Amino acid sequence: MTGLDPSTDRIVELAAIVTDWDFSIIDSFEVVIAQSSEALSKMPSAVTKMHTKSGLLAKIPSGIAEQDAQKTLLDFISKHFPDNDGKVLLAGNSIHQDRRFIRKYWPEIDRKLHYRMLDVSAWKVVFMNKYNLKPTKKSSHRAIDDIKESIKELKTYISHIKD
Repeated sequence: MTGLDPSTDRIVELAAIVTDWDFSIIDSFEVVIAQSSEALSKMPSAVTKMHTKSGLLAKIPSGIAEQDAQKTLLDFISKHFPDNDGKVLLAGNSIHQDRRFIRKYWPEIDRKLHYRMLDVSAWKVVFMNKYNLKPTKKSSHRAIDDIKESIKELKTYISHIKD
């Protein structure tokens, strides 16, 4: 996103990964979303630096239209969840923030998402404070990398649970 406030900021990158319940990757995709120069000019300096360092900022002007990104995601959901009434479980780190943007800008996608979410951040709070377990992350600040790191992190937490 260009920032953390859905009332003023916009989505600039979209990625999705479908996994099985062993958290093995089945399929994935990623796109950069074009946004206006006005939207980009409103980015806080920390976000501009982050997106510059990751290489994302340079890709935004040649990204795809936001409505095309939404259609791609809707097609991806339909492909992988045809018998699930399209209700997809959103998972990852700090996904409540992602969901705020989805509700604001992509209500059709929001309707496809289950009301339950798998927030890896909640697991992080427990494992950091109860077990002093702090997985390291690269924090590339690219959507697909962030999802892959969330999957790896969740696998780490689950590996500490005894059957």
